Amino acid sequence: MRNPNVSPGSFYLELLVFFFAAGVALFLSLLARRAFGRLKKTGAEAMTNFLRRVSFPAFFLIVSLALKFRLLETIFALSQRFYAYVDAAIIFFVALFLITLADAWLLYRYQKKRLAFPLPRVLHGFILFVLYVIVFFIVLRGILGINITPLLATSAIFTAIIGLAFQGVLSNVLAGISLNLTRSFSRGDWVKIGPHEGVVMEMNWRETLILDRLSNVVVIPNNTVASEMIINFSHPDRTTALTLPLKVSYSAAPATVLEALRQAAREVPDVLATPAPQAYILSYDEAGISYLLKYWVTDFSRKHTITGDVARHIWYKFRRLNVEIPVALAERVRDIVQTVKLEEKVAAQEEETERTFADLLHSSLLRYPEGEKAGELIVSEEDVRQLARLARGKRYTRGEVLFHQGEKGESCYIVARGTVKGEIVYEEKGKRYASEFRVGPGGIFGEMSLFTGLPRTATGTVEEDAELLEIGADGFAFLLSRNPGLAEVIAELVSERNTKNQDFLRKIKELSEKDVEESCDRKSILDRLKRLILRFKRPSLT
Repeated sequence: MRNPNVSPGSFYLELLVFFFAAGVALFLSLLARRAFGRLKKTGAEAMTNFLRRVSFPAFFLIVSLALKFRLLETIFALSQRFYAYVDAAIIFFVALFLITLADAWLLYRYQKKRLAFPLPRVLHGFILFVLYVIVFFIVLRGILGINITPLLATSAIFTAIIGLAFQGVLSNVLAGISLNLTRSFSRGDWVKIGPHEGVVMEMNWRETLILDRLSNVVVIPNNTVASEMIINFSHPDRTTALTLPLKVSYSAAPATVLEALRQAAREVPDVLATPAPQAYILSYDEAGISYLLKYWVTDFSRKHTITGDVARHIWYKFRRLNVEIPVALAERVRDIVQTVKLEEKVAAQEEETERTFADLLHSSLLRYPEGEKAGELIVSEEDVRQLARLARGKRYTRGEVLFHQGEKGESCYIVARGTVKGEIVYEEKGKRYASEFRVGPGGIFGEMSLFTGLPRTATGTVEEDAELLEIGADGFAFLLSRNPGLAEVIAELVSERNTKNQDFLRKIKELSEKDVEESCDRKSILDRLKRLILRFKRPSLT
């Protein structure tokens, strides 16, 4: 209320001076904030933010002090009442400066240490606003002696009017405060709010912004967020479970399917080893058996990519195990399809045998590695063709593990297409080392265990989608039975190669000294091959 002792002209003059001083203070603070903003480019972000925060109350305080020391009195005749208001403004801005200084210092310390500030932005801003209002009313009542009761009553009426007019906005603000107090989520968390799934970008007074998987920014009002079901995939920690349901034909043994599902998940690098992947049978119906694969990841943002990798591994494993995913068809149509499939299968088997024969013929398995006969076949082409009927062609996807070092094995692989990476872990002078090698088309992998009976000396991993021919002990025994001299040739070649590499073989902890000696001894290898012939009867080729 205007002082009756002050003339109207003087009142308007003082009002003009007040707005002029406020304008100067605001201009200087904005100018300073812009100047400090340029410092951000130098990398001093924490200090820049600190200076920008304190600049506003600091310049208002400086201008108020300039008025206090009557710097404008030579130009304007100002009343004592005006200077009383200046004193009140100084006290207000001193309190405001101290509060802002303390707040800016705390933020500076957290930012300097690269730590997240413990209070959410909405709650942090609300607390500062309440403190500023309290200081304002204290200055009005304590310094200026203004009775604030009518002001509070008027404020209550005004607040009620504003509340009715902006009840939607207020509900969003209150919902935002509630969400921040309960710490439902914070910036950077992966969440699902109703139908929307994405990472939280920002949460302000009115709305929550999330970036969805399509790179769209979804703006959700806070009152909507508070009323929806919220799933936070980033808490209590970053580990979260993903599931993959699927249905499989009754012809596949459940134990086989469950193990294939677990193994497929384990072979994907992004799937955690602990907790271990789990597989369950959910139900039975006329279409087949329903399974559920459950596995854990830490990078939820790559949910679809990881699920795709797991599904890819499952497809290849099911294909090799002849596990079918059923398609719902009428019985009659199903019978027709099965008949056609049977005919196609017979034709495909013949075609597959020819392909396998060609791959075996171009591989190094049954050829002399060196000497005068280097590159020549050890056996006849007819024997190779017979072996092609026993070899099993299998398709693998990248990342699948054929076997681990130290495991027992009685088969070897011919790489028809793709690449297989081998990794040998060995010890030397108390330290562990790893040696890698790669086998491409035409190469042999894992033959050491088949020829000598040793544990696997390397871990085999498919490096890119590959087609491999697996030759088991039965097929190899059949080949030996048709070619009595083949065992002696192989024994000679293997013993020579292992003798050259025996120092390295001794560094592999899975091999004992006896294993190494026997793998280098021609007679021991020959005895092993002869036992293979006795163990396996000649298989039928029909």
